[in-house]
Amino acid sequence: MPELVPVLSEEKIDRLIGSIAKKISEDYKDKRLILIGVLKGAFIFLGDLSRRLTIPVEIDFIQFSSYGNKDSSSGDIQLRSDISSELKGKDVLVVEDIIDTGLTMTKFIKHLESFNPESIRVCTFIDKHERREVDCKADYVCHSVEGGFLVGYGLDYAEKYRNLPALYHLNL
Repeated sequence: MPELVPVLSEEKIDRLIGSIAKKISEDYKDKRLILIGVLKGAFIFLGDLSRRLTIPVEIDFIQFSSYGNKDSSSGDIQLRSDISSELKGKDVLVVEDIIDTGLTMTKFIKHLESFNPESIRVCTFIDKHERREVDCKADYVCHSVEGGFLVGYGLDYAEKYRNLPALYHLNL
């Protein structure tokens, strides 16, 4: 049985999201903001973040796949489901559960640029540096870690553990 080691409690996650939501609300006051969640992992973070924002937003989703049932990216990033919203002239905030290698986020940003948005920025729940392969920086970060395999609060291992209300390091 895998061991789950606590990293962030529900209470700490709530405080971090409140702080980031306040900053985003200030930065995008009087803008046409669309949040684009990266499925599947970001759905919980995006839901909690969007409810804490004090500005109107649109919400859309995109899905990439690169992990499958492994604990590391295959490097083969495939677009599974694209956005359906019009982005031209809007400010886009990509909402991601975790930036790990940076490969998916880099590919996603290039994809979004083709829609001619006003701006593109990135908000991530976890910024993980251990396996970073490309220069990829988030504009809004809830929590940074150097390494480890994390699950809970949307992050999974082989589609399990996403539903945990807190964040854990998974020891396999």
